[in-house]
Amino acid sequence: MSMPFYVAPEQVMKDRADYARKGIARGRSLAAVVYDDGILLCAENPSRTLRKVSEIYDRIGFAGVGKYNEFDQLRIAGVRHADLKGFSFSREDVDARGLANQYAQILGQIFTHEIKPMEVEILVAEVGAERAGDQLFHILYDGTVVDETGFTVLGGEADAIADRLEGAWGDDLDLRSALQAAVDSLAGPDRQLDASDLEVAVLRRSDSRRAFHRIEGSELDALMG
Repeated sequence: MSMPFYVAPEQVMKDRADYARKGIARGRSLAAVVYDDGILLCAENPSRTLRKVSEIYDRIGFAGVGKYNEFDQLRIAGVRHADLKGFSFSREDVDARGLANQYAQILGQIFTHEIKPMEVEILVAEVGAERAGDQLFHILYDGTVVDETGFTVLGGEADAIADRLEGAWGDDLDLRSALQAAVDSLAGPDRQLDASDLEVAVLRRSDSRRAFHRIEGSELDALMG
């Protein structure tokens, strides 16, 4: 009788983490930036049909990087969870913190118990009535939740992009300045991104209920011009 092959749990977790990080790094990055009237979500995404940035609920947005079919499954699950909770209780009971916890449980369960982890990082953003109420929750492939302030970056080369964005970010940014800072940080010193390379949306504080708004076409050209 042969002995079963043994792998230390620490090695299993490390291999899964390395696998997930490599898959995420192959994709293009995304940045979220808080500005004076809300939250900007800017992704490097030349596709006109496959969306990285979407609305989940009234004042809550979702963004994902990595494997598209996997983070889109999570987006759909979040929309269903938010709709059910808002219908069963109250629309005010649906918040980014609750959604982030749900996503963390799903990703943590898959990372721990499934053979292949999800190759995704996701962001749940909620715009508040005032700036102090803005929330950015960055959820990693293993279910780790990071509560970000001001800005965050998801995807490959996140550290380098975040360093560039930190140098350009400030409390007084308007939408045009926030977009310019995000685009320059995503592009880096050796590239240039134009409107056709980007997917841009905002959660606007000034909107009464439905805060999510896509910026595309002539509106995006004007902001980048």
